[in-house]
Amino acid sequence: MTTIAGEHTPDWSNEQWQLRARSWVDAQLSRAGRRVTGLVEPRVRPWSLVWRVPTDDGPVWFKANNPGTVHEAVLIAALAELTPDRVLTPIAVDPTRGWSLLPDGGESLRDVLARDPDLAHWERALPGYAALQLASASRADELVALGVPDQRPEVLAGLFVELLDDHEALLIGAEGGLGAEMHERLRAELPSYAQRCRRLADLGIPATVQHDDLHDGNVFAGDAGYRYFDWGDASVAHPFGTLLVTLRSIGHARKLAADDVQLVRLRDAYLEAWTDRYDRRTLVEAADLAIGLGPVSRSLSWRRALDTAEESRAEYADAVPGWLEELFAASPLQPNS
Repeated sequence: MTTIAGEHTPDWSNEQWQLRARSWVDAQLSRAGRRVTGLVEPRVRPWSLVWRVPTDDGPVWFKANNPGTVHEAVLIAALAELTPDRVLTPIAVDPTRGWSLLPDGGESLRDVLARDPDLAHWERALPGYAALQLASASRADELVALGVPDQRPEVLAGLFVELLDDHEALLIGAEGGLGAEMHERLRAELPSYAQRCRRLADLGIPATVQHDDLHDGNVFAGDAGYRYFDWGDASVAHPFGTLLVTLRSIGHARKLAADDVQLVRLRDAYLEAWTDRYDRRTLVEAADLAIGLGPVSRSLSWRRALDTAEESRAEYADAVPGWLEELFAASPLQPNS
């Protein structure tokens, strides 16, 4: 399953499209012995449409992805097979159309932290996510074949080159976009970036699924334990790239300095899953490299997410060049030792 080049996002407001989608939802729920009991509640973004669908056995969630994030449907189905305790098992997926129907996951980690801000919640959530990545590593090639974007260190520098040539996505010379000077500075960074990619690959930690937007709003924290969702930004990549968004979001929310021991402790809680295979020095070096390389992955993720009509992506378009500029920003984690 792959995205068709040049394919446009369906008009999710179109009545015929909505009738087809609703018919699919009804049919899948009927197979599961459930029925819709009220009006759906929509939420639309350039990258997806989400319906909250009330049923006689609690709400379910229908999601339709745009062409750039269409791989999410097949990915969540694969993860439910590989690590059923770490994700929600979908009621149904349509990989070709990028449709998924999921049960309700309960409250998020963000909800929990609003009541109890103890970072011990993250210390428990991160090892579970690492376990998911380890379980998926042997299937990395298969996931790429299914359409999950390939952003492994071996290809990431080449993707960076291609991205710098995409003047439209980078808004070269436009409001909110890259200026000519920054564009040239990024081009000058290419040799160093490629060298760091090679070093990260040489450390030998296998690529796997990488969520690329793992913050507290994308983790369920219910009685069944921590489950990870919203995989539209995901790719097959170096696992430790996850730490860029995760540590950055935690540090921002808590107003923590980059050398705060709490962030170091969270990094180490995540890396613990690999300590039976690699020494601590190797793991820390790999984490530092993956975090530093990560802004290119984020820029690529945003470009895919905004693979839609120009008028619908305008609000978010500066995220693509904005993340590239983050290559020169300070790391969210700068431990003293």
